[in-house]
Amino acid sequence: MTRKQRRMTIIGGSLAVLALAAALVLNALRDSIVFFSTPTMVAEKHVQPGKRFRLGGLVQPGSLQRGDNLAVTFEVADGGAKLPVAYKGILPDLFREGQGVVAEGALDANGVFKADTVLAKHDETYMPKDVADALKKQGHWKDDYGAKASGDTKPSGNPKPSSDAKPSATTAQGNSQGAVR
Repeated sequence: MTRKQRRMTIIGGSLAVLALAAALVLNALRDSIVFFSTPTMVAEKHVQPGKRFRLGGLVQPGSLQRGDNLAVTFEVADGGAKLPVAYKGILPDLFREGQGVVAEGALDANGVFKADTVLAKHDETYMPKDVADALKKQGHWKDDYGAKASGDTKPSGNPKPSSDAKPSATTAQGNSQGAVR
């Protein structure tokens, strides 16, 4: 082997080892890349009891039941499957039936998701007052922005965000996640 061939063999071998290492790392992190799993994904993956993960979906209307000592049970659904959730603690202010939620915890042996953290997702049509005012001044304001932001069925033309508007998600302890700076 010439010196050039030896050098190319070493470089090629190094690249192969690097590619193999990257593939192994990505394979190990495959489940962690997703921010949360939906009830359908949990059913398809057959998640083992005790394995921690984040569960996301909509709180089913009529499923919220409050118990003693801040115990709460509700169902989270994604349109295809439902998963019962049990949580003990203070729920975020934005938590309500029909609203998006992300809970962190693990399944128990009975198939109930035992959450230790609950995040209430804010409506994705939320718009800070400054942005809404700027859009109005530029003439890009649409009347249905206000209806979507406030949950009204009729267009109002004004989203009326309050000065104490919540960020995109708040934890059950009131800590903000992704606060607007």
